[in-house]
Amino acid sequence: MSQAPRIDLLRDRDFGRLFAATALGQLGDRITFLALPMVAIAALNAGEFQVGLLTAMTTAGSLLVGLPAGAWVDRMRKRAVMISADLARALVLLTIPAASWAGLLTLWWLYAVALVHGVLTVFFDVAYVSYLPHLVGRGNLVEGNAKLSAVRSVTSISGPTVAGPLVGMVGAPATLLASSAGMALSGLLASAIRRREQRPESSEHPQLGREIKDGLEFTLSHPTLRAIMAGDAAFNLFLVMYQTMLLVFLEREMGLQTSGIGLILSGMGCGALLGALSAAGVAKRVGQGPVIWIASLATCPLTALMPLARPGWSLYVAAVGLAALSLGGVVRVVAQSSVQQALTPDRLLGRVSATARCVSWGGIPLGALLGGASGSVFGAASTLWIGAAGMTLSALPHFLSPLRTMRTLPTEKSPSSCTGDA
Repeated sequence: MSQAPRIDLLRDRDFGRLFAATALGQLGDRITFLALPMVAIAALNAGEFQVGLLTAMTTAGSLLVGLPAGAWVDRMRKRAVMISADLARALVLLTIPAASWAGLLTLWWLYAVALVHGVLTVFFDVAYVSYLPHLVGRGNLVEGNAKLSAVRSVTSISGPTVAGPLVGMVGAPATLLASSAGMALSGLLASAIRRREQRPESSEHPQLGREIKDGLEFTLSHPTLRAIMAGDAAFNLFLVMYQTMLLVFLEREMGLQTSGIGLILSGMGCGALLGALSAAGVAKRVGQGPVIWIASLATCPLTALMPLARPGWSLYVAAVGLAALSLGGVVRVVAQSSVQQALTPDRLLGRVSATARCVSWGGIPLGALLGGASGSVFGAASTLWIGAAGMTLSALPHFLSPLRTMRTLPTEKSPSSCTGDA
């Protein structure tokens, strides 16, 4: 892949189509994020552990197909994978309102939909991350990631804002119709991108095991990529513990209605938008590597404000802490995504992305189960304390790695390619 010249990406028609597809797909995803657990909590009266199990099913796809997904995606054109996954996810979500209207909706139905939707999301996300370097070139990765993060952040604001009133007006199952529509439109927009990837070179006798091993060896032998995965794995585990009980805490202990919960989640989206808009500038000033661990240390401790909150003004202060978490999270993700893409050879983009996702997201189902179990035994507030502490400590792998002194985006793709010393 060539080192593409710097361009104004929003003036590029194909990037604009990807930008719009991202907006619609992420809007559907954010509505699902609120509506799916609310189906369990409000419509099916699920308990804490059952809500945790639903979250685990949503993310179990990374463990089930994470590694082979990368090898399969590297054999195919990434855009085609994204389109197929989007349309399939739209169809799967439609089964929930259909089952509800037919009187057939159960928790087991929700678990099945969450699992299938999660598996399809693995394929979409692996292809999506791998596709950007092909579309914009390596010279525009930071700008491309920042702009796509910005639109995802806007949908993080608008998604819960739309979902909360919709759940209140038509019920959580019917709200998923909007999620399905967003993902279907995302797939249609992606199909309008004209710039075509080259067909990946295929072996006469492809060996799935060998291809997976190549991705694993490259990723795990690279100290920078290894640190990114370790920090992400710890962060995601404790984040999901926190998130699993957050809705329960807000709905049952703070007494918030769905619209109020939506406003708090929208506030987190505002923080994410600020993070996306400032990510490139912050990384330039602080350094591409240091910004990854500094962002976590500066914002994760603020999540401890939520279990301290009581109905009233302290809840609003805690909501600001959640917005700060989102701000720091987006700054961190933009920086580390750009580092990962820059360090990875073209032929391994899918496999490295899948390996990173499998390791980083592998603890999410466990985090959901631990969150549900901890909530059942200790209560939602205590689980939020545990999650806040764990997220803060997740910065350690990043700090104890070459990221600590990496000032600029690396350009080489060997395990030693970093611009700082450990």
